[in-house]
Amino acid sequence: MRVWQVPSFGIDSLELVDRPTPQPGLGEVLIKIQAVSLNYRDLMMVKGTYNPKLRLPRIPCSDGTGEVAAIGDDVTEWKPGDRVCGCFFQNWIDGPPTPTKIKGALGGDIDGTLAEYILLKETGLVRIPDHLSFEEAATLPCAALTAWNALIVADIQASSTILVQGTGGVSIFALQFAKLKGARVLGISSSDVKLQRACSLGLDKGLDYGETSEWDRWVTEQTNGEGVDLVVEVGGVGTLPRSLRAVKMGGVIAQIGVLSGPAEPIPLPLILHKQIRIQGIYVGSRKRFEEMNHAIATANLHPVLEPRPWTEAPEAFQEMQSAAHFGKLVLSVQ
Repeated sequence: MRVWQVPSFGIDSLELVDRPTPQPGLGEVLIKIQAVSLNYRDLMMVKGTYNPKLRLPRIPCSDGTGEVAAIGDDVTEWKPGDRVCGCFFQNWIDGPPTPTKIKGALGGDIDGTLAEYILLKETGLVRIPDHLSFEEAATLPCAALTAWNALIVADIQASSTILVQGTGGVSIFALQFAKLKGARVLGISSSDVKLQRACSLGLDKGLDYGETSEWDRWVTEQTNGEGVDLVVEVGGVGTLPRSLRAVKMGGVIAQIGVLSGPAEPIPLPLILHKQIRIQGIYVGSRKRFEEMNHAIATANLHPVLEPRPWTEAPEAFQEMQSAAHFGKLVLSVQ
């Protein structure tokens, strides 16, 4: 089988090589991969900025979908031909996270999905919603589940207002899920064209922060001086100070991204005065994944993606690095 692997850090180091096709053992499932989506974490893994001590060579990417090709002994939940999606955390089945549960992350602790075939545990898979293509379902394991968890943590309701930053995978999923709940969504982006696309998905108000860097003031104005119930924070410490000013008293900041470095000191007194809850969001469990998929199927929701052939994996990583995409970048395996 062919796989993309990282023999040394750097996008230019990615290489397409042949490896033996694995065979399923006890409790294992062999999946023929049809589509793989890219996350910013995958880019950081390839570049060596996420885990400089990562064992190499490593097959990157956490998100992949395909068909069950073969099953090992004692596998009862799956059969050949089933359409499945791998879980980001192979050991986090249910309940709150623990150090043990968050070991075994695809494309990090263990080889990932950027291969023609992968071998996963029986419990490390979920069924794909029937109405989704392999490419659409490949967007779900990391970005979608992260966004879903952020809204659950903040208990978003129809009366809520949330703020999304940018138009990447997590932000677009947060927009789609929030609109399913009837919530109001504000968004910021450096591209007016991308904001217009987001408005077609239900974004209520958007701001091009290239025109004004004080987007926290804009958010406050849009919420009659109160601030939003939830900030889906993907920027990192560079955007956190403005997120603290944009969130309402008693609101939630779902800390997800690490995209930017510090631009100003973090105003810690705001956290105390406004009684803000900053909650780290790191994907989620298999059970939460299944609950999200049920909601997606019920609403007939379709992810937003830009497809690419998997032979152009290095170019797709370069595109992700430039932040030129909208929604999710997905590689079709052929």
